[in-house]
Amino acid sequence: MLPTPAPTTAPPSAPSAPGAGRGAELALLGLALVLSVAGYALGTLGMTGALPDDLPVYAATLAVPALVVHGVVRWRAPHADPLVLPVVVALNGTGLAMIHRLDLARIANGREGEFAGRQLGWSAVSVVLACLVLVLLRDHRVLRRYSYTAMAAGLVLLVLPMAPVIGATINGSRVWVRAFGMSFQPSELAKLALAVFFAGYLVTHRDNLTLTGRRVLGLHLPRLRYLAPLLVVWAVSLGVMFAQRDLGSSLLLFGIFVAMLYVATERISWIVLGLGLAGAQVAVAASHFGYVQARFDVWLHALDPDIFERHPGGSGQLVRGLFGMADGGLLGRGWGQGRPDLVPYAESDFIMASLGEELGLTGVAALLVLSLLLCQRGLRTAIGLRDGFGKLLAAGLSFGIALQCFIVLGGITRLIPLTGLTMPFLAYGGSSLVVNWVVAAVLLRLSDRARRPAPAEEPDRGRDAVAAG
Repeated sequence: MLPTPAPTTAPPSAPSAPGAGRGAELALLGLALVLSVAGYALGTLGMTGALPDDLPVYAATLAVPALVVHGVVRWRAPHADPLVLPVVVALNGTGLAMIHRLDLARIANGREGEFAGRQLGWSAVSVVLACLVLVLLRDHRVLRRYSYTAMAAGLVLLVLPMAPVIGATINGSRVWVRAFGMSFQPSELAKLALAVFFAGYLVTHRDNLTLTGRRVLGLHLPRLRYLAPLLVVWAVSLGVMFAQRDLGSSLLLFGIFVAMLYVATERISWIVLGLGLAGAQVAVAASHFGYVQARFDVWLHALDPDIFERHPGGSGQLVRGLFGMADGGLLGRGWGQGRPDLVPYAESDFIMASLGEELGLTGVAALLVLSLLLCQRGLRTAIGLRDGFGKLLAAGLSFGIALQCFIVLGGITRLIPLTGLTMPFLAYGGSSLVVNWVVAAVLLRLSDRARRPAPAEEPDRGRDAVAAG
């Protein structure tokens, strides 16, 4: 069960004065922008031998939206965590720099380079939506009223790619919706909607999940009617994997729910049960679905010549990415000095392999530390919040980012099979970028509440909110 702080105990995250940390946020934003622009300049210099002519324009294009978000945070969330926004801008900017460098390689080989321009446009849309979330969502607890609406919306978004006319199959997975000349992956938005539902449901029923039931083989298992939501979510994720051929999204969705269950109940039994169901899901998929079997073949026998040369579904992409990262070594080949363009989908699925080749293990580690820092600040926010719903939502969103990073990096390093997920903020893809910026905005709103001093006239309001939640 979520711990209830004693009335005389200060919240784990010390309250801050309005605007505290905004100066540090601005300074860190400047550093993030310098790193992003330097990556753009060095990538162009390495490819063409000259600095880009539009360097000042590009710098302004990155700086203006970042400063706008900073201004909105000062206005609407003055207590928000000062590290979240700079980390997001640094990751987004580094991804843009690598995508632009890959575009230059395509142009040099006589192909069209257009991904960086599209990603820059999606970045602008993402910033606008993040600002709208900060302006319109004044209190995150409002979302709890719409828990079941969020559930319905999430389920509709999950099945939307199966609809005729608008549903589209790309690279063997039917996870896309096409309309008005654009494509979007609704499962990304479903992840956020279902996280809101999970938080609302678990806050309402956590006592039943924790205190009722019986012990079986040393594990505390709740009654079947309270166990049903876990089974339903597992069945939905299994259905998504079967119908849409999307192993990554189904595992991510189920993993977020199990993590939130553990945070709500502090019962190890949920972790054991969740891992058992996830293992059963993967086993069923590997034995019955051909595309999952193919991914296991690639994972286990990547260097087998027959698997390497198989088309489609061979291990050529994975092996080229591994050799590229090995060529990068500790410090990398340098921006624009490698050949990451030899790897298919180097700008999306394998952008970490591209960055590993040119920035080396040191650069990849730095990017992973930034992602880890974002997750850590989200979990710290969860500790500091005074209401159960906010705690669960912050923890779920933070764990979702961490799990997605693990799945992506584990896939390209051959620790686990490839799943098709993309690295948050770094990889090319409008739907992923937009939703992750919205997640960052929600975390900023949650951290603003966590770091805000409790009203003097209601000293026990936070404790009562947790108890009522």
